[in-house]
Amino acid sequence: MLKQRIITSLILAPLALALVFLAPLDWFSYCAGGIVLLGAYEWSALMGINNRIKRLGYVIAIAALVALMQWHWPITELWQSNGLLRGDINYVFTLSVAWWIVATILVVRYPKFSDAWSQGLLMRGISGVLTLAPLWLALCVLRSASYEESAQFGSYLILAVLGIVWCADVGAYFTGKNFGKHKLMPKVSPNKTIEGFVGGLLSSAVFLVVFCYFNGIEASMWIFYALMAIVVAAFSAVGDLLESMFKRQAGMKDSGKCLPGHGGILDRIDSLTAAAPIFVVFYAWTITL
Repeated sequence: MLKQRIITSLILAPLALALVFLAPLDWFSYCAGGIVLLGAYEWSALMGINNRIKRLGYVIAIAALVALMQWHWPITELWQSNGLLRGDINYVFTLSVAWWIVATILVVRYPKFSDAWSQGLLMRGISGVLTLAPLWLALCVLRSASYEESAQFGSYLILAVLGIVWCADVGAYFTGKNFGKHKLMPKVSPNKTIEGFVGGLLSSAVFLVVFCYFNGIEASMWIFYALMAIVVAAFSAVGDLLESMFKRQAGMKDSGKCLPGHGGILDRIDSLTAAAPIFVVFYAWTITL
């Protein structure tokens, strides 16, 4: 299993970096959409849909929504000339923030609200939309930021988000393994500990401060960025726990089998589904103002 995880990671990491740094804007938005649709197919299994035709129907519905957003908000027109997001895009991220607050409550109070998830197909479908669609838009927003000034600026923003997520994951693993004694959410994910969670948050804060140092960010802003990393990392943990909760309800160990040693696409992007929109909110609603 470990060997498979390493091999898969060695293949995926260069592909992900190539997509982020080398793909033209349009191709980036298409590839990001493809990843979201693969996630939607796996989400349909979490919904309890076993019929392949019906699962594809859910994917088509998500694809139609992404296509509509891409038509209404082309990746080259997400930012205004004054450096601010187009006004109506903010409604999507306001809804996304509200969803992740609700998701946090669902995770913390599990299994109190589990019946609504288990019995409500519509709710499960809407949850998938609120989880996956804003991720696509967030990635496009970040990749296209300040594109006219620097074609790679947005790539580094995405790298910052990925770094926060990865450091939170790695920091939580090693801290939890060596110091973990108190379970974080035993009913949702038995292996996660409070010590690991805190270690992940601190690791993300350290990463972003180092990131700021090497990118010439003023030292007076480092505390703000460290706090931002902590909040983003905390929500990335919620994204991870939310998928774990849904998999537990569906009786599944992994969301899929397309990534040997890792499970499915959702198992790899679950933290990012929350982290990317929350990072956009911080960047677009505070830093660019």
